[in-house]
Amino acid sequence: MMNRRTFTSAAALFALAACSNKFPVYTGPRVTSVIVQKARREMFLLNDRTVLKSYQFDLGFAPEGHKQFEGDGKTPEGSYWVDRKNPNSSFYLSVGIDYPNAQDRAAAQAMGRSPGGDIFIHGTPKRFARQTDWTAGCIAVRDREMEDIYAMIDIGTPIHILA
Repeated sequence: MMNRRTFTSAAALFALAACSNKFPVYTGPRVTSVIVQKARREMFLLNDRTVLKSYQFDLGFAPEGHKQFEGDGKTPEGSYWVDRKNPNSSFYLSVGIDYPNAQDRAAAQAMGRSPGGDIFIHGTPKRFARQTDWTAGCIAVRDREMEDIYAMIDIGTPIHILA
C-alpha cells in the first residue's frame, strides 16, 4: 500500500512540474538566423532562406543610426550573435545579443565613451505597452511573442540588424 501511495505522489509531482513550464517548447525547423529591419520595425526568424515567423517591435528611444555609446538610445546595427537567454528578465523573457563587438568597443573608446551593453530582444511590460521606441537600445516585442522567440532561438544563432 505504501509503495502505491509513493508512486501516486511522485506521478502527481511530475505532472505538476510539466504543467508549470514557463514557456512553450518549439519542435519546428531550427532558426538559422534572425534578420532585424529597424526602419520597417520587422524581425524575421529564418531557417536558411525560409521565413518561419515575423514580428513587429519597438526600439530604443533614438532609433536611427548605429549604437555608438552607452545611453544614446540607439539599437546597434551589424552582425552579432545570440549569446545568452534570461528566463528571469525584468522584461518577461529575454535573448541577449553580443553587443558590443571589438569594432563597437574601439569606436566608443575613440570618443572617450563606454559602448554600453546588455542589448536584448525582450518582452514589453504593461507600463510601456502603448509607447513606441521606448527601450534603451533593445528590441521589444509583446510578451506572448517573446515566448515563441525564446523557445525558437538558440544561443549561437546569428542576428543581423539592418538600418
